[in-house]
Amino acid sequence: MSETASTPAPPSARGPFFRRMALLVGASAAANVLGRWAGLDPLQALSASVFLAVLLGTLFFWEFRLAIAFLGVAVLIFTKALSLPHFVEAAALPVILFLVGMMIVVGALRDLGFFTWIVQGILSIPRITARRFMFVAGVASALLACVVDEVTSIIFISALIFQVCGRLKIRPTPHLILCVLCTNVGSAGTMMGNPVGIYIGTQAGFTFQDFVVWAFPTMLLALAATVSVTLYWYRKDLREFDAALQDRVSRHLSLVSKVEIPYQRGLAVLAFTLALIASHHAMEKWLGLDRNSILLVAPLIAAGVIMVVRRDRARHYVEREVDWWTLLFFMLLFAIAGTLEYTGVTRRAAEGVAGVFGTRPVVLVPAVMAMSAMGSAFVDNVVFVAAASPVIHELGRTTPAMPLWWALLFGACFGGNITLIGSTANIVALGLLEKNAHEHVRFWDWLKIGLLSALVACAIAAAALLLMAPHMPGGAAP
Repeated sequence: MSETASTPAPPSARGPFFRRMALLVGASAAANVLGRWAGLDPLQALSASVFLAVLLGTLFFWEFRLAIAFLGVAVLIFTKALSLPHFVEAAALPVILFLVGMMIVVGALRDLGFFTWIVQGILSIPRITARRFMFVAGVASALLACVVDEVTSIIFISALIFQVCGRLKIRPTPHLILCVLCTNVGSAGTMMGNPVGIYIGTQAGFTFQDFVVWAFPTMLLALAATVSVTLYWYRKDLREFDAALQDRVSRHLSLVSKVEIPYQRGLAVLAFTLALIASHHAMEKWLGLDRNSILLVAPLIAAGVIMVVRRDRARHYVEREVDWWTLLFFMLLFAIAGTLEYTGVTRRAAEGVAGVFGTRPVVLVPAVMAMSAMGSAFVDNVVFVAAASPVIHELGRTTPAMPLWWALLFGACFGGNITLIGSTANIVALGLLEKNAHEHVRFWDWLKIGLLSALVACAIAAAALLLMAPHMPGGAAP
């Protein structure tokens, strides 16, 4: 929010604000009462009601979510539901620092023209057709999300879509939606693709190699299905794309002007960062360090080197490229979610889940994935995963936990495709669409293809996890 926007809102605008605020406070108070009625002790009921307030805050007061999180932490500390040592432990500071380092690395890659080089490479596809172009764009969206993050990926791929569709004078909407769906699927492939990836990785003790072995192949299967479904769904738009493309080619006109990009330095930065992350487990064993310690500081090492080499841009990277607002919200959210575990709410929740679904992976894996997907369709997936992680910890005491962690990851990432507010990448892409093409996507138009693609991707992921579960460390036959 800009500093110039300081004029008080008129009374007509304050009415809905106060009604939504009353709804939030009322729902939180009702949750407290219901929790006591259901048998929770006072601190358990309080921690559950505060978390619900943060949850509703992200739905109804997006611009005030950080303020609500501040107040929620204060309430928990004043009532002794949360101690300061536990706050520090639950705030997942290593995860926050990992994200800070990656944001600085991404800022340097942007500066060095790395993403522009990728876009130029896609435009150089030989014997280009609509289907071939969109297939490559969709796969590139997913793979780029794997190595940087979903938002950065969709920003640069959307620029490609707008360029090409603008030259061909066709609607960019279906092509952009295809790339967004692929981006969300691809974000599950590695720890770096989505904040929930690094959070789940640290909670479960997964290494980068664990993601490569178990998550990345499953993501590729889901990506193949997502691309196939979306290409068929938008087949009429692809025919329009082909007709416009052939007309332009017949007039010997290129899609966009090609510019030589000195990509080598950007590629070296990315290779250095990925090499540190990929080799962290072997280095930790060699140096006798704690598990994932090098993983969590690898982006900081890369960021530190970048800030030394490009010292004239160092302050810019820290102040402008790092999203401190979001990271601070994540830190407070993790602490509030940790209070649910600290007060025993998650133990009660895990007992309830086990009572309904049992402890067999063949039932629990699809159930966890379905709940994660539906929750992430309407609430920021970080919020849902932060609340669900302690429950998975508890379930892991009586059933193999590794398949459940992967189910939580895939459900959170793939479920973001269901609605147009299901992930940050969706919201960013739709904002760019309205700004550049003046087009608006209706909720139901997105829901039809988003729900279908998410169902297919989740079904494939669930089947893959059940097949792999007996071979996972600590796994058992379903």
